Amino acid sequence: MGGEERRKAIVAAALPLFARKGFVGTTTREIAAAAGVSEALVFRHFPTKAALYAEIVQGGCQADPGLAWLQTLEPSTGTLVLMAHCWLSYMILATNGDAQDVDNRHRLMAYSYLEDGEFARLTLQTVFQEVFPKFEACVRAARDAGDLVEGRVPLQNLFWFGHHLAMGLAWGRLSGKPVVPYSGCVEDVIADAVRFLLRAIGVTEAAIDAHYRPAELFASGPVATVPAAATAAE
Repeated sequence: MGGEERRKAIVAAALPLFARKGFVGTTTREIAAAAGVSEALVFRHFPTKAALYAEIVQGGCQADPGLAWLQTLEPSTGTLVLMAHCWLSYMILATNGDAQDVDNRHRLMAYSYLEDGEFARLTLQTVFQEVFPKFEACVRAARDAGDLVEGRVPLQNLFWFGHHLAMGLAWGRLSGKPVVPYSGCVEDVIADAVRFLLRAIGVTEAAIDAHYRPAELFASGPVATVPAAATAAE
C-alpha cells in the first residue's frame, strides 16, 4: 500500500475499534494490528489521538453526499423543511449513508460524551461550520416569505436543539431494539419529530402543510433524488 492507502486503512481500522471499546479503551497497538501496519506507522501518520479524531470527522464529511447536495439548494422555506427531514432521516435511518458507519459514529459520539468530550466537540464544531450557514439563510428566507415567526430563542440554540432531537432518537435505536415505545412506525416518528422541530423553529402550520410531504420524501430514497421531490412539494 502507498502512504495514502495506509492512512485510510488506519482510519478504517480505528473507527469500529473506537465504537466498540471507546477512545480510552482502544490502544494504538490494536489499531495497528487491525490496519495491518506497524504501531510506529500509526504514530507517523497520527502523532496524537486528536489528529486521528480530525481525520475520522473529515472523512465522514467527505463521504456524505448530503452535505454537498445541501450547498446546491437555494435558501427557502422548502429547503428548511427538507433540511429538517433529511437531517433526522440520516441520523436515525442512515439514509444515503453506510448504516454500519453511521452506527459506529453514533457510538463514538456516545463514548466521547462519557470520556473527555474531545471527539464530540470536534464533530459538532464541524457540523456547525458545514450546516448552520444554510440553516440560518433558510430561516431568514422563511421569515421574509411570511412562513416563520421568530421567537426569543437564539437561532444557534434552535439549531443545536434540533441536533439533540435527532441524536436522541438515533441513540434510542443503537441497541438494535428501540428503547422508547413511540406510537407508529419509525417513518411516522421521524415525520412527527420533523413537524415538532419545524414548529419549535417558528415555521407556521400552514407552511408546514404546504411544504412537507413525508411520504414522497421517504419514497424518493437517497438525497440525490430529493430535489425532484422538493420541486413537487413546492
